[in-house]
Amino acid sequence: MRSGRFIIIGAVLLVSIVIILIATLAFIPQNANPAFATAVEFSQAAGEGDDAAAMALLDAPLQKYVQANCPEGSVSACVRAYTPPDWGQFRSVVFRRALPDGAAWNVDLIATYEAGKGASGVCIYNRIEQGEDGAWQVTAWAGFVHCAEADSRNMATNPDTPNRAP
Repeated sequence: MRSGRFIIIGAVLLVSIVIILIATLAFIPQNANPAFATAVEFSQAAGEGDDAAAMALLDAPLQKYVQANCPEGSVSACVRAYTPPDWGQFRSVVFRRALPDGAAWNVDLIATYEAGKGASGVCIYNRIEQGEDGAWQVTAWAGFVHCAEADSRNMATNPDTPNRAP
């Protein structure tokens, strides 16, 4: 009789853990809000050198900015130019936090690079707005600086934040 009770308790605990894991994954901010996911997707694509994917997530004015101001019209070339070579290769980017600004979102991200100063966190800012077609798009970016630098604070409103586009 006791072994049956232990099996039931074990099954209830297992089901509870699975439910908690599913709920946690469902409410992670980058999964719960498509604007946040767009910011992560854009910065990941730009960092990895996937210009087609990164450009597709930019609004039309920012695409024009990239074509006019980035080496070879490449968004990933702009991003590579921001980061010192001693940081090594781009590894990944994750959602940090976001603040609403009317219907738009100011999204802060943290990227990691393989070595050097960037290994402890590179702060990135993306402004995300919804286009007429309902898709979320990047309308501005800034940062790509080490998070310990003063310029990495309040990137949405800090005029001294480096690498601002446009």
